[in-house]
Amino acid sequence: MGGTIPPAPDNASAETVKDKTEKQPEEPVKSPEPESEESDLEIDNEGVIEPDKDDPQEMGDENVEVTEEMMDQADEKKIEGIHALGEGELQKAIDLFTEAIKLNPHLAILYAKRASVFVKLQKPNAAIRDCDRAIQINPDSAQTYKWRGKAHRLLGHWEEAVHDLALACKLDYDEEASAMLKEVQPRAQKIVEHRRKYERKREEKEIKERLERVKKAREEHERAQREEESRQQAGGAQFGGFPGGFPGGMPGGMPGMAGMPGLNEILSDPEVLAAMQDPEVMVAFQDVAQNPANMSKYQNNPKVMNLISKLSAKFGSQP
Repeated sequence: MGGTIPPAPDNASAETVKDKTEKQPEEPVKSPEPESEESDLEIDNEGVIEPDKDDPQEMGDENVEVTEEMMDQADEKKIEGIHALGEGELQKAIDLFTEAIKLNPHLAILYAKRASVFVKLQKPNAAIRDCDRAIQINPDSAQTYKWRGKAHRLLGHWEEAVHDLALACKLDYDEEASAMLKEVQPRAQKIVEHRRKYERKREEKEIKERLERVKKAREEHERAQREEESRQQAGGAQFGGFPGGFPGGMPGGMPGMAGMPGLNEILSDPEVLAAMQDPEVMVAFQDVAQNPANMSKYQNNPKVMNLISKLSAKFGSQP
């Protein structure tokens, strides 16, 4: 008829693709990575700044011999520095306090004053260096602890800030230091509680691991004992070579041995006769007669082993 028959759809190919799609295994859902110990610690870090990385400031020569004239000059520079600070000329105040420190490096208040300016300039590391030096000179200066506490607060060192601000208030109560102390205390407390939580977890983990080690050691010990008992039983079985095992239970009169071939010869052996009159040997011999595996208990007892060896040889030679 001249018509062209269209080709049949490739159902086989479509089914193959479908089968492959259906047979593709589902990828396992990956479990989330375990969180680190610090991941669940959320602290309000508002007001925390990046640490300053300037070179350390001049600290003066600790070994310099300060004259009265130098002291007077240092006091003048200190007064000028305080005036510049009041006028808001912070860098000028830094320079003046630095000159005063060079003239009299043994005066703690000069370092504390310069530290206060560094805090205002948001250079907490420089302030901490000055405060550390001031505390070396005078460990009872409330102002020094106050400014170091403020510097630590700027860096987000909450626990250190609490320590210094609390000490400042203890030495000489200060409203400003007290207010900042109330601000930083909750954050420091959260860190302490967080640390305790993970310390408990670590302790629990260590205890669990220790118990597992003890359990494993006990299991290994018990397994070794069982293996040793099996070896002893296997080794002791070879001493049951008398015809029918060791004769009789032997409570006193050795029943079961009467009429046995070679009995008179055995009893005529003075060593055997002497051994059979030894209570220790007879108790051991009876123990072995009842259970040949108990032979291993007497391996180091020459009296017992000598008797068993003689009897084994005598009975083993009988037809």
